Amino acid sequence: MIQQIDYFVIAPPLVLALVAGLVVLLDAFLPARPRTKTTLALVTLAGILVSLGFVAAQAIRGGPPQSTFCVPPHLAAQQLCSFVVDGFTLVFAGLVLVAALVVVLMSMTELAGGGIPVGEWYFLLLCTLIGAITLPASRDLIMLVVALELVSLPVFALTAMKRYDGRSSEAAVKLFVMSVVSTAVMLFGVSLLYGIAGTVYLSRLAEVLGGQAPAPGWAGPGLPSVVTVGVVLVLAGFAFKIAAVPFHSWAADVYQGAPIPVAALLSVVSKAAGFAGLILVLVTGLSGQAATWAPIVGILAALTMTVGNLLAMRQRSAVRLLAWSSVAQSGYVLAPLAVAVTAPGAISAATAYLVIYAAMNLGAFAVVLLVSRTAGRNELDDYRGLAFRSPAAGVALAFCLVCLAGLPPGLAGLFAKVFVFRELVEGGIGWLAVVMAVNTVIGLYYYIAWTARLFTPSAPSAHRPLPMTWLAIGLALGVAVLFSVAPQLVLDVTG
Repeated sequence: MIQQIDYFVIAPPLVLALVAGLVVLLDAFLPARPRTKTTLALVTLAGILVSLGFVAAQAIRGGPPQSTFCVPPHLAAQQLCSFVVDGFTLVFAGLVLVAALVVVLMSMTELAGGGIPVGEWYFLLLCTLIGAITLPASRDLIMLVVALELVSLPVFALTAMKRYDGRSSEAAVKLFVMSVVSTAVMLFGVSLLYGIAGTVYLSRLAEVLGGQAPAPGWAGPGLPSVVTVGVVLVLAGFAFKIAAVPFHSWAADVYQGAPIPVAALLSVVSKAAGFAGLILVLVTGLSGQAATWAPIVGILAALTMTVGNLLAMRQRSAVRLLAWSSVAQSGYVLAPLAVAVTAPGAISAATAYLVIYAAMNLGAFAVVLLVSRTAGRNELDDYRGLAFRSPAAGVALAFCLVCLAGLPPGLAGLFAKVFVFRELVEGGIGWLAVVMAVNTVIGLYYYIAWTARLFTPSAPSAHRPLPMTWLAIGLALGVAVLFSVAPQLVLDVTG
């Protein structure tokens, strides 16, 4: 019995895996010169672009979902596949790869100062991307957990890449401990679900837990209460990954201690992967248990956006403020999942919000990286007068911040919140829509306060020319402006 493998279907992660191996070889055999850093960066960028090209080719090809790693037809009454490429997979893969381009450009600036091994950096970064684009294609619990860990494990090492930096080491340890705990909790929940359903495939799991098929692990009527325990544990495991309250305490310390490109990676790529897995498990595998998880998701969303905004108001560090803002934004993305089963557009709204948020947040992190080269503490007061000292950087950061706040001219953030708000109202949970509206007003405070500092006169200071950082800022800002001008593009892609 030999499974047939469709290499075109798995081309995006396969290309990244081959490039990761090539980076290791080049790093081992090329002489240690400054030019080698640029070579490795260009090879990494080329690999990401080729992978993105395959994602585009799969989207252009269209047709029914493409799948591979399937159970042979004579062994199963229905098609059961571990790797499926559909519209959902393509949107998340495209989001991850475009965000990766910005992160690599930021990394070139971070690595220019020396002290961080370049080959290991790009290898680990590519490994994280492999997991991030494999995860939305995963359709069984085993591949889903393995892909999620492939996203998480390299980030520990990336966080600790600043040698002899105590904050970096502390951040790596905190991230490691929290991730190990979340994985253990999730695996326990997965084992309970597998024990009852007798399958790891999400489509089959949905049939068993939805009552359309018998449960091989249970002989009594109905389903046992242990199913509820399994659902809650799996949800808790994913809540760690997306920094949802009450599993959010690691976010600020890890973001601040990690190199800024890694913080950007955590805030966008890792978060996107976590939400992709959460959506797949809840909507595809556990739709029959929506009565259990939907109220929990609604409560978690309300707590996450509220706690994130309140803590962000107290911050004086730019990175910590973006960290707590990222927690609050997770609450906004999580909110429509509470009505994912009853509102047909809920998944589209959550995905659209995540795509728009990625562009805004990456732009903000790129400017923060630029300022960090001259401001050691990187506090909000270091941004006073940025619009006068460096007009392009000041205007770019101001636009990203007003986008995150949902104010004109950054209409992308406003449209993203409208998408979510509409689904909450149509889904019948008006209380969560009210909580979201209140939190949107709370969030205005710290976004506007930071923006006001940009236009407050201060003592002049010079910013060194960092072309790769400026390219990262331009790419993220261009996407944010495009979404502000034509928000329907996001809905057309994610719908």
